[in-house]
Amino acid sequence: MNRREMILKSSALAAALCPLTGNAMLMAPGVSQETDGDRSIRNYISAHAIELEREFLPGVITAADFEKHRQSLREELIDMLGLNPIPERTPLNATITGAIERPGYIIEKLHFQSLPGLYVTANLYLPRPDRARPANERYPAILYQVGHANQHRRDGNKAANECQQHGSWFATHGYVALVMDTLELSEIAGLHRGLLGGGRWWWHSAGYTPAGVETWNAIRALDYLATRPEVDQSRIGATGISGGGIGTFWIAAIDERVKAAAPVSGLGDLTFYAAEDGISRHCDCFFFYNRARWHWATVAALVCPRPMLFVNSDHDTYFPMGTNERISALLERLYALYGSSDMVDAVVSVGGHGYRTDIRRGVYEFFNRHFKVDARRVSDADAFMNADGSPLIDRKLLRVFPEETDFPKDSINTRIDELFVAPAKPALPAAGQYELWRRNLLGRLRQASFSAWPATATGAYMPALGSEVRSAKETTEEGIEVYWRWLPGKIDSRWLIVLNPDEDFGKLPEWARRIVGDDSVLLLCPRGVGPVAWAREEFPYPIERSMALLGGTVDGGRVWDVMTVAGRRAEAGVHWRAAGRKRAGIVAAYAALYQPVIEAVVAVDPPFSHRPRTQGGEYGPTLLNVLRVMDIPEALGCLAPRNLTLIGATDAAFDRTAAIYRSAGAADRLDRR
Repeated sequence: MNRREMILKSSALAAALCPLTGNAMLMAPGVSQETDGDRSIRNYISAHAIELEREFLPGVITAADFEKHRQSLREELIDMLGLNPIPERTPLNATITGAIERPGYIIEKLHFQSLPGLYVTANLYLPRPDRARPANERYPAILYQVGHANQHRRDGNKAANECQQHGSWFATHGYVALVMDTLELSEIAGLHRGLLGGGRWWWHSAGYTPAGVETWNAIRALDYLATRPEVDQSRIGATGISGGGIGTFWIAAIDERVKAAAPVSGLGDLTFYAAEDGISRHCDCFFFYNRARWHWATVAALVCPRPMLFVNSDHDTYFPMGTNERISALLERLYALYGSSDMVDAVVSVGGHGYRTDIRRGVYEFFNRHFKVDARRVSDADAFMNADGSPLIDRKLLRVFPEETDFPKDSINTRIDELFVAPAKPALPAAGQYELWRRNLLGRLRQASFSAWPATATGAYMPALGSEVRSAKETTEEGIEVYWRWLPGKIDSRWLIVLNPDEDFGKLPEWARRIVGDDSVLLLCPRGVGPVAWAREEFPYPIERSMALLGGTVDGGRVWDVMTVAGRRAEAGVHWRAAGRKRAGIVAAYAALYQPVIEAVVAVDPPFSHRPRTQGGEYGPTLLNVLRVMDIPEALGCLAPRNLTLIGATDAAFDRTAAIYRSAGAADRLDRR
């Protein structure tokens, strides 16, 4: 199976399984009832989602207040989409590969490169010049972003019936319409569902989301429209349904060249996505990583006060009415601050997820009002549709590349997730500058990866652990309980052993025996491990995916658990040595970076990076955006001058850790075996 076939197969599986409803989404396949861990983590996610949306745009009382924050909010969104720094606007190399002439309009088949080798395939619907429309006339333009219309993948989703209908209607009514394929369902298909269906959790660490690629492709699509002499740059609108609906929000929020937006069924709020588990119904392209811990409707707020039509359906399971009504109410209040209540409107159609006559009519009338000052009722919203449901135009005829043999050899579409967000490569500290270098990196890491941590640890100092074997649980933050088992030994030396989900809570792991000897040991089960394990770590992975919407990850929370448990037991003069195997060893190391009572770290068989070197390979814990700041070798280097032991660290990547220890004047504190 080649990579393209793998991408299409995984996307098809995810798409087939995605429309789950109700409690079916709360349980892993084959699990008959919830565990205590399931209930605990579900309640935690729900409570935090509701808390994040308790207040919308705090401090914004007037339009002027919002304007003060607009640019910083836009920059935060750009960053959370993985677009910081903004990629270079390289030549588009736009190419028209053919055209179809229709009564009253022309369809050009084209591709452009949003980045070198990242091919965007599209159909451009153009009014045909005639006596009523001179050849030099400039028209309003519509950027139409397509949803998950995937009946005929090879043709691209731009060839779906609904896309042909919209493009044809717009072109015959005096608009230019660019209907563009999405990455996942393009003629040259990439991957959207790396988390939902592909297990690519390193996307979180890389700060990569397919929403970023789709937004960038849309920005470059506007760049392409700017090259067309037929387009009036002052009248560009955006619309689309579902995945195209959220795409409309992304581009309208970021790029003010979009003068009016009509997103259809594209946006929910955190209460729906996280508290009500709506995320399980959605592709990864619907989400940014909420490092700034936004109210989700902030995305829509950035469109204000430009004209917006917020379109939804009353029985849409992907976007239920509760979430629609909450967002609509917030938008109406914000537009009212500008005295522009007439610039925002909503359409609620009776039915499920999809287009109907009233939705099409509402969208067409919206653009006519704002771009043509034409308030007349649209009577032909169902034009360009065949009664039998067949496509208006043979889909194959709309292909930009007629055969797969026509695909460009330099295409990077199938591996754009590996290339789009460049990993940080921090320079080694200069002589005498180690502490400054370290503080800078840890400050940036705290903001990028750990913004979801509580301001302070809950609870108070814990008494001595005692001289008898015992097990207990404690709360590390509101809603999170962890378990530990105390194995007393020598009273003057103690170890904190961080366990992985597959390790036995009841006994000391074999790998640890030769490390701890006769010392005292606290076996720690951080969240999701041991008695508090949850059973939902299966498709559609609601826990890990929801955590990124709250600004963190499960592993980031585990780092907090280790820090908190160690810090509560810092009796005068007594410190911890922390150890773990594979991912848990790296969790222990990150905890030590922010918890000074951990005086030494032992990492056994440590992964060399937060992302795999080859597809399917092992990698380190998932920490939001960490690779935009540093990787595991640099993080371990930041432990200097504390003692660090690396067992089984044979990869050359750890040479960098050794170089950092030398720069810190602590080469003798690193033991690499």
